[in-house]
Amino acid sequence: MSRPAALTLPPWLAHALRAQRGPVPWSAVVRGALASGPLLLAAVLAGRASLGVVAAIAAMLAGINDRPGSRRASVKRLGAPALAGAAGLLVGTQAGEHVGAVTLTVLLTLVGLVAGSISAIGPVASGAGTQLLVASAIGAGMPVPEEGWLRALAYLAGAGWLIGLRLVLPTPGAIAGDFRFDGEREAVAAVYDAVGELLDAAGTADANTRRAALTAALDHAQDALAGPRLRRYASSSAERRLHAQYAAALPLAEAATALAWAGDAVSGRASEGPRRLAAAIRDNTHTGPLPAPSRSAPGLRALDDALLHAAEAFDRGKGSDLHTRRRGAGDVLRTAFGAGGREYGLRVALCFGAGVGVAQALHHARWYGDHTHWYWLPATAVFLVKPDLGPLVSRVLCRAAGTVLGALVFAGFAAVLLRPEGLIALVAVSGALIPVATRHFAAQTAVVTVLVLSLVMVGGEPQASAGRIGETLLACAIVLIVGHLPMPGQRAGGVRARLGVAVNAAHAYLAHVLRESDTHLVGDTRTRAGTARAGTARAGTPRTDSDARALRWTLRREAYRTLAAARAAVSLAGAELPALARHAEGADEVADTLEQLVDTTTACAVHLDDTGRLTPEHAERLVALLDELAGHRERVGLRPPDIPLAV
Repeated sequence: MSRPAALTLPPWLAHALRAQRGPVPWSAVVRGALASGPLLLAAVLAGRASLGVVAAIAAMLAGINDRPGSRRASVKRLGAPALAGAAGLLVGTQAGEHVGAVTLTVLLTLVGLVAGSISAIGPVASGAGTQLLVASAIGAGMPVPEEGWLRALAYLAGAGWLIGLRLVLPTPGAIAGDFRFDGEREAVAAVYDAVGELLDAAGTADANTRRAALTAALDHAQDALAGPRLRRYASSSAERRLHAQYAAALPLAEAATALAWAGDAVSGRASEGPRRLAAAIRDNTHTGPLPAPSRSAPGLRALDDALLHAAEAFDRGKGSDLHTRRRGAGDVLRTAFGAGGREYGLRVALCFGAGVGVAQALHHARWYGDHTHWYWLPATAVFLVKPDLGPLVSRVLCRAAGTVLGALVFAGFAAVLLRPEGLIALVAVSGALIPVATRHFAAQTAVVTVLVLSLVMVGGEPQASAGRIGETLLACAIVLIVGHLPMPGQRAGGVRARLGVAVNAAHAYLAHVLRESDTHLVGDTRTRAGTARAGTARAGTPRTDSDARALRWTLRREAYRTLAAARAAVSLAGAELPALARHAEGADEVADTLEQLVDTTTACAVHLDDTGRLTPEHAERLVALLDELAGHRERVGLRPPDIPLAV
């Protein structure tokens, strides 16, 4: 008798039930407890409860962005959205006081168009766009007696308070070492651990997963080292050492990727060196003797050379570049107003504008009853329209379930807690739970609902659980409708835009590697220019100077980083309902081929460093992947790359 087939959930439902895992971020929990609650208490004691509510909202939104990482990188991650929120609060307040319902709807719709387009630039810009819209809705609708500029200052004070806590309070990683470099040190050490894990996985089915984990570790370290005063020319010996340790990991990562691409297992001795380097970073000590791997293959010789270079760099501690491509104003504008930015901006504008319009209509309708908190409707729509938080239906289901749960929990607490003391304590507890609740959108929504409803009552308004549920369900309906409306141009523009950036980055990386070696790909063969130089190339003879290698590592980082961003966008698009997911069909094939192309390019670079020439197998693999990529690109509607390869 055959067993029944296992139940397979559709992607959109499976995503809604999936939660992130990991240790409890106790330091963030402490910061959350000390953020909104104490601010609100101080304002109540000073007789300015309304300003305390505004400051607590800002601290809450900053707490949602308070993710693991270095403390100085958090200044930009938390500060930029806070500045945008303060500007939105000021704009919303002025508009709410001086224009009518129709003009207000049009104005905030335009703000939504701009904020949505800006959000396509990156994670920090996305957070800034969110707070700009949420704060503009709050400014236009929240009944606060203070003037707009005073509200904006209170908003900045609330966010600034949490940023100050992030900079001042120690974390577990800082207690054992340098207080200033807790997140930075751990991020760089994690890169070396990821190199060791990739070496252990070489020749196994886990190699691709480990290579992706190495890319994520490098991305995280790059971000951690990019905070204020951690620039190219670092200002202290500790900063210079961290930069040197990060830079020394790049050739190690390159060699490990080449070994994994070859598909042959390596001895366990090969991964001991990177792990000892990781321990030296965490303990802030010298490396000591490092075990040398075998030098029987180009990848192993590159690994051994990289270990020697790392040991020297650790002792010398000379600062180096982060190997990050600087994005100019033109690149930023192209991202914001390109196909992906236009589509997202238009969808945000429609959702936010529809939320404002419906809320204004209900607010002025006598038959609807009390609609004091009309701004909840557009503010909720902002979070629901964000693809950062998951597929559309997953976001809607989680938001609805979390709001109902949070409203019911708050109603129970409101019936027994003292006012305002008990409600302020509930705000503090909710703030402490936010860093843990961010692992699942429904849990985050439930905690935020309790916190917001507590703030409403502390501000002197009646219990509003039922109204919160109604506004949320209405916002869910609006976003579901707008999310499935046909849009001008090609759908899945955000996915295609990220894939296009990744294709250009991969071509730039490959073109540089081929240019360094004077290698041209013609059809299914490989030719070599500069025969005099090629004839003198010997195994182990460096073929590039330090500047060329630095540029190669920069291009390699950009290729892998943009590929990771494209894969994330493809994964989210694939988890949408079939009516939306079909617009991104074939995108996963482009991402798979790109990954193989970048891995192969890395293997070619390592082989060229060692021998000065490509093997026919390398060249044939490159040509096959380029042809495959061109076919996939045409099927999904991607334009040719900006950087053609020499032929």
